[in-house]
Amino acid sequence: MTFKDTWHNAVSPQGEPQAPVLRTLRAAWPSGRKSQVALGVLACFGLLGWSAFYTVPSDSVAVVQRFGQYQFEVPPGLHIKLPLGIDVATIVPVKRQLKQEFGFTTPGSTDLHQSPLPKDEKRETQMVTGDLSAALVEWVVQYRIADPVKFLFEVREPAATLRAVSESVMREVVGDRTVDEVITIGRQEIETESLAKMQMLASKYTMGISIDQVQLKNINPPEPVQESFNEVNQAQQEKEKLINEARRDYNKVIPLAEGEKDQRIRAADGYRLKRVNEAQGDVARFNALLVEYNKAPEVTTRRIYIETLQEVMPKIRAKVVVDKQAASVLPLLDLNAQPGEQP
Repeated sequence: MTFKDTWHNAVSPQGEPQAPVLRTLRAAWPSGRKSQVALGVLACFGLLGWSAFYTVPSDSVAVVQRFGQYQFEVPPGLHIKLPLGIDVATIVPVKRQLKQEFGFTTPGSTDLHQSPLPKDEKRETQMVTGDLSAALVEWVVQYRIADPVKFLFEVREPAATLRAVSESVMREVVGDRTVDEVITIGRQEIETESLAKMQMLASKYTMGISIDQVQLKNINPPEPVQESFNEVNQAQQEKEKLINEARRDYNKVIPLAEGEKDQRIRAADGYRLKRVNEAQGDVARFNALLVEYNKAPEVTTRRIYIETLQEVMPKIRAKVVVDKQAASVLPLLDLNAQPGEQP
């Protein structure tokens, strides 16, 4: 018999319950104190089942404690533990990269130790550099939980301890440098040195933390001198610009001058070699003629005379031929006269 049939039999056509069936239903369900006990037992079983099962996310592990004493670590997934607070499972995000911010706050962050307290936000950025100048330094520390057991049990408030360690190390590193190094050229060295010192202290204190990166953000002088400092920076940038332009012009002009100098030196060397070789050739030619002249002076003299005339005569425009036996220079024979031209 179904519930519908039972209810149909229990209710009269006028909607009034029929006494025999109603008595049967009341007899089937415990009444009074027994009903309360049954509900209590069911609630206990539900509470036990709810407190015995738990889920560990994929980027975390669970550290199980039994009556407060460490038992074991549990990997990601669905697990069962002793209920009613006998076993307590603490979820630790070992694969998630955590961070702490100093001097500023990211809206919407859920980690209580990620951002500074409002009263500490400005104080922790105020630092004194090695040349006794003031600077406002903002930075970020990114870290992971390497050992969940040490992170939970070795140090009280490990995240707060890491904030104190980070601030102490950053003040020490910044205090060893001038304000110009902190703001301009020394940022990379500060990040590297701070990372090494923070990791050393985290290992010394057995915090179970692995620091991945220390990154400097905004570094500014105090507000009363900010405008003057910006003017100094602008002047330094202008100086660097002029120096770079001068170096550019130097690299453009000096190599050109060096090349021109080398070209002129090579041309002078070539001219020198040419004149020396020509002089040496003339000397050798003269010496050869001298030898021939010593052998036959008359023949050599006549040959030199004839060669000289062959070289000189074509350059003479007007030529006059005079006979030795002629008594006077008239009549003249103009060899260069053109036909029909008067001498």
